[in-house]
Amino acid sequence: MLIRQLSVFLENKQGRFTQVAKLLGQEGINMTAFSVSENADFGILRLVVDETDRALDILRHHKYAVTEVDVLRLRCPNQPGALGRLMDVITQAGIFIEYMYAFSEGPSGYVIIRPDNLEECAEVLMAHKSQLTSVSDLYEL
Repeated sequence: MLIRQLSVFLENKQGRFTQVAKLLGQEGINMTAFSVSENADFGILRLVVDETDRALDILRHHKYAVTEVDVLRLRCPNQPGALGRLMDVITQAGIFIEYMYAFSEGPSGYVIIRPDNLEECAEVLMAHKSQLTSVSDLYEL
């Protein structure tokens, strides 16, 4: 299932992630998944939240540089080799993954991926019986 992810560009200084986490928390927005990557000058906080539109408005109101992009979120068994098999399906279809991040809860793992072709990747995964999930599924864990 396609879900919306926010990318927040942060100055590479101590406390920048803390500011965003506190701001969203104070506004009652839950970060359900996130990843931080950085270089010498700035970091990119990629996050999935329970209220994307509100989070986008709040971050922009507080002068954060933020963009929105669609990604796929899917369930993957939390066992050795499962992610490799899943990625093999995507690779065999000729789909390039720009980035991904994952987390696990009990018997299931969840992977958020940004492929170069969202629709094709979703079709390939569904054809191979992969479970694409929504943000609301996170709250049923």
